[in-house]
Amino acid sequence: MRGWIINFRKGGNRYYPRQAIVEIEGLGYGDFYKLIGRKVVWKHPVSGERFIGRVVRQHGKRGRVIVYFRKQPPG
Repeated sequence: MRGWIINFRKGGNRYYPRQAIVEIEGLGYGDFYKLIGRKVVWKHPVSGERFIGRVVRQHGKRGRVIVYFRKQPPG
């Protein structure tokens, strides 16, 4: 499956740099539960460094999920 990092998770007074909102291709509102706990790998396009995370929970109603990374990916 392919996905795109939309933004980092933000709150009213702070943001969470290790948590990203990811939109997954072809994922509907009721399909997110299949991905909870799955591993996610994001590869930096220039340096090739890999950032590993896991899907934690749903975000909104558009098929987006929150991914918690072990190491903070670059902005």
